Amino acid sequence: MSHVEPPGWSDPVPPGPTRYRARHGPAAPEAYPEDPADDPADDPAAEQPAFAYGDWPPSPPVLAEEPAPPEPPPVPAPPPAPAPANGRAGRNLPAAIAVGVCLGGVVIASLLLWRPAFLLVVAAAAGIASWEMTGAVSGGPAGEGASDEHETDPAERPHPPLLPLLAGCVVMITLAWFAGVEALVLGLTLTVLATLVWRLADGPVGYHRDIVAATLIAVYVPFLAGFAVLLARPDDGHLRVIVTLAAVVLSDTGGYVAGVFFGKRPMAPTVSPKKSWEGLGGSLVATGIGGALLMFFVLHRPWWYGVAFGLAIAAVSVLGDLAESLLKRDLGVKDMSNLLPGHGGLMDRLDSILFAAPAAFVLLSLLAPPA
Repeated sequence: MSHVEPPGWSDPVPPGPTRYRARHGPAAPEAYPEDPADDPADDPAAEQPAFAYGDWPPSPPVLAEEPAPPEPPPVPAPPPAPAPANGRAGRNLPAAIAVGVCLGGVVIASLLLWRPAFLLVVAAAAGIASWEMTGAVSGGPAGEGASDEHETDPAERPHPPLLPLLAGCVVMITLAWFAGVEALVLGLTLTVLATLVWRLADGPVGYHRDIVAATLIAVYVPFLAGFAVLLARPDDGHLRVIVTLAAVVLSDTGGYVAGVFFGKRPMAPTVSPKKSWEGLGGSLVATGIGGALLMFFVLHRPWWYGVAFGLAIAAVSVLGDLAESLLKRDLGVKDMSNLLPGHGGLMDRLDSILFAAPAAFVLLSLLAPPA
């Protein structure tokens, strides 16, 4: 029996891709071009991959994977700092209460033990508050919590002279104690004139800006503080000062409690976002009731006088707080200083009292004139 080879079996097997068709018979010329130039296998410079018959196209060589670099060990997070004992109003409430009690004790002791010592307390408080305001206005170390958006060139900020203001505190307080309202106004005039002369030594650049700032501080702090001294001048002056301070404390406490528990509608969101109309209502209720009791039992006047007195003190106390908040926002500081824990600066505690003292002096002169 003769062996018959299939057609094309004995055909010469060309290199390259035609090896595949040699085992499966001839293919159409258009599918497998016969031009050796089209076959990359004819290029002796080309590297031919190793493969077996029937394995076309050849599988790409498997490259060994490089081991991934080891991941760095996780860095342990630092332990969380202990949360401060702040109230909902954003202050350290225990520290604020302790400092407030100490300050109140100093004032009451000076009034009850030796009344001229009250002058020293008022003069010292006015001097410290003037220093705080001078630092906050000029961007010095007294200002606390400065905002980046209010950063300005130090040369463009006012620099009121501090020494004439400190001297003016002593002069105004002393004149108010010994000579009354007219002398207090005279002391303010002398203080402003002293700042005008003192500032001449620094040249004309920024002169008007510094004088305006110094005048604001002189009126805002020592002049208004002088009315507290005027309250203490009569024989029952210690009682008048205590009644006024108690009304301010009632206003702050009633506003704080009502604002924390019921505050929903901001009263002045662009000035003091935490003050609410509910807090104002709490201040009015607390001072209305407290003023009636204080006026009746301490100053021995009709209780309805006390209601009017308490409502007026609450209104001016809130205005004083808002006025200082507006000033701090304009200066870009959170507190006037960090002198008092839980309060900020001393000026941050005097803002309500400075507005309440002149109002109390006028109201008590009408409702409970001294004998």
